[in-house]
Amino acid sequence: MKDACYIGEVNGVIVVDKPPGWTSHDVVNKIRRFANTKKVGHLGTLDPMATGVLPLVIERATRLAQFYTRNDKVYEAVIGFGFSTDTYDREGVATSPAVAVNLSPEILEQALDSFRGVIQQVPPAVSAKKINGVPAYRLARKQQVVELPAVQITIHSLDLLGSTTTEATVRIHCSSGTYVRSIAHDLGVQLGCGAHLTALRRTRTGDFTLERSRTLEELKALAEAGRFEEAMIPASDLLPDFPSEFVDDLTVGQIRQGRDFRVSPFRVRTEVQFVKAVSAGGDLIAIGEAKLKNVYHPVLVL
Repeated sequence: MKDACYIGEVNGVIVVDKPPGWTSHDVVNKIRRFANTKKVGHLGTLDPMATGVLPLVIERATRLAQFYTRNDKVYEAVIGFGFSTDTYDREGVATSPAVAVNLSPEILEQALDSFRGVIQQVPPAVSAKKINGVPAYRLARKQQVVELPAVQITIHSLDLLGSTTTEATVRIHCSSGTYVRSIAHDLGVQLGCGAHLTALRRTRTGDFTLERSRTLEELKALAEAGRFEEAMIPASDLLPDFPSEFVDDLTVGQIRQGRDFRVSPFRVRTEVQFVKAVSAGGDLIAIGEAKLKNVYHPVLVL
């Protein structure tokens, strides 16, 4: 049976609870069919093995993606000990012999402490990081040596949720650019027993949470019922840290011509860098950046 499609333009974000085994691009293609549009993009990929929060921007809201590039993320992960793999997760090939382990919570807590705060992290060789314009994973699959530089990341919190003698379940609140696979691998190196990621679930990215997510099955049912828009977070509700400034029809026309617009000094603090220009009907018109006191220039128009 073909996927039913919602007919009509919808602008905003759909938060998908990505199932295991799907690439982020697989999910994008599915939502394109549900929403009957090619204008769908994601706000940060998930590996095929991973599940959880995958926000997708739709139609004109795709232009807002630039404001989400530095979102913090929260994950729940299961780390298996005893051997490492080339991909740093369970889907890779073992790169060390299996060894017996018997790790206590005390040993794990002590080891985890060195990963908290601002740290330097080397991304996995099997990753989308580029070397001279070529994704590292392509070089790794050709058995070529991949040397990626360490990058600075921030682990805001790293909590041990539970453990056995061979596995640990952790919750990680981290900055954008963090590879949980690398944390698993590096933890195994530190403990001298090898380790790899066996499960990963993203529970939050920026303001998008699992509580606001829908499964593909739920989204398909809504599309078939012609109610797909019910799953949409409207563009005007996005970027909640940007104050909303309601503008009249005349100002909307001026903004669309690229002209500056004024905001109420009683509604917007003078130190705010960005505001959302919202029409009387509740539609997001533009993102404005501070130019002068109470004057904003439209840097992005939907």
